[in-house]
Amino acid sequence: MRILVLQHLDVEHPGVFREIWRAKGHDWITVELDAGEPIPDFEGFDLLAVMGGPMDVWQEDAHPWLVAEKAAIRTWVRDLGRPYFGVCLGCQLLADALGGEVGLMARPEVGLATVELTDAGRADPVFAGFPPAFETLQWHGAQVARPPEGAEVLASNAACAVQAFRYGRHAYGFQYHSEITPSTVPDWGRITEYAASLEAAFGAGAAAQLAAEVEPRLAAFRADAERIDANFAALIGR
Repeated sequence: MRILVLQHLDVEHPGVFREIWRAKGHDWITVELDAGEPIPDFEGFDLLAVMGGPMDVWQEDAHPWLVAEKAAIRTWVRDLGRPYFGVCLGCQLLADALGGEVGLMARPEVGLATVELTDAGRADPVFAGFPPAFETLQWHGAQVARPPEGAEVLASNAACAVQAFRYGRHAYGFQYHSEITPSTVPDWGRITEYAASLEAAFGAGAAAQLAAEVEPRLAAFRADAERIDANFAALIGR
């Protein structure tokens, strides 16, 4: 496949998926929107992957490129009907671009947390082989408050009702992070907004504590990422 990756922060990239894609011979182009890079023509791309970032979907005055990004997502998903893979902010942008609602949470969800598949999630091909509940890494203060009309909520937990959803046949948003690598928590812990939410939840020195908690789970998280990628590729192939 040829993949178009939209990023909003240089350290919030596809992470472990880059290794998975490289092993499969996929090619990708990264557009750093926060650095002013333009979204290219869609011709020749098979998948749009939209990553996370410290900004919120409604901050169009501070980040005017959000307007063009949402329009591009609408065109890609609704008009062209092509596969979409959104993580965290990328999940929220999918919802917002298609008419759903995104808002602040009462309290940010940061750290390790379990999510549960809904009935729709247990039947969805992208979660084939997953248990009914599984552990994830969370790092967000906003959430999809109302999915787009016609969307299916696939995963949920008490903190955030929409942990994953599907729109159409193969546009997916994942609120939790499955792309993490050994450097993810240290890298994100150096971002002002992320460090603040982490320390608000766990106190000073929280980044090092969370990194230590995540490290023994990296192999399991990678296995989940590989399973998601394989299931998604099979779905696209069909």
